[in-house]
Amino acid sequence: MIRTPRRLVADMADETFAGKTALVTGAGRGIGRAVALGLASAGAELALLARSQPELDEVAERGRARGARVVVVPTDLADPSALRDAIQHVQNECAAIDILINNAATVQPMGPTVNVDVDEWASAIAVNVVGPATLTLTLLPGMCDRRWGRIVNVSARAAVAPSQLLGGNAYTSSKAALEAHTLNLAAEVADTGVTVNVFRPGIVDTAIHDWVRSQPEERIGAAIRNQFVHFRDAGMLISPEQSAAALLARLGGDGTGQIWDVNDDTPRR
Repeated sequence: MIRTPRRLVADMADETFAGKTALVTGAGRGIGRAVALGLASAGAELALLARSQPELDEVAERGRARGARVVVVPTDLADPSALRDAIQHVQNECAAIDILINNAATVQPMGPTVNVDVDEWASAIAVNVVGPATLTLTLLPGMCDRRWGRIVNVSARAAVAPSQLLGGNAYTSSKAALEAHTLNLAAEVADTGVTVNVFRPGIVDTAIHDWVRSQPEERIGAAIRNQFVHFRDAGMLISPEQSAAALLARLGGDGTGQIWDVNDDTPRR
């Protein structure tokens, strides 16, 4: 059971991040949306990246209602050229990025690996690993120069328990790589004032779960579809706001090289 109450998002309306600018990917819905709005309530300015312009516009409107300046950049993390253009646009519009939340991810392709298209598998790595690393490597020098930065890479328990998600080889592989990248980088920049951490958000009621449950068994396999149906029917899903609260509650601290699991009271190294 999640131990961080939903009200913590509202509790952060105390200007915790006043004067800071946060870039959030996958900000149009789900966890990214909840994190972005929580940061706005805590005084941060926002740069929001996602594929859907209408979803981003809705989040931006709510962020501005909370007093935040918001820059919206629709982009596809799987497209290196589009991502470079998006980063350039953000840098032109924002004096600096102090907080980076690499939340965007894809769970596709799913199904028996023997049937998976290699280009689709590579696209998952591009979105889940290369995209976050590109943003991090581009923004990290500025954070180091300013001696302050917060980088959080949103992962999943599947990174360390891949056998529990059979049929999700690209997803589990990419999340394991993302965690290795995070912890290695944290050790490298330990004395710079920049913290780099992993966040495992739990079993969250998001569009990814809706998509998996909607897939025919013959495409993704009965085991994985039934597992996601069980999560819903057993009442195991938590809201994006609950998950975001657990991330935001830890974001202002100095801990680095940690794994923040939504269900853990104490971060792990």
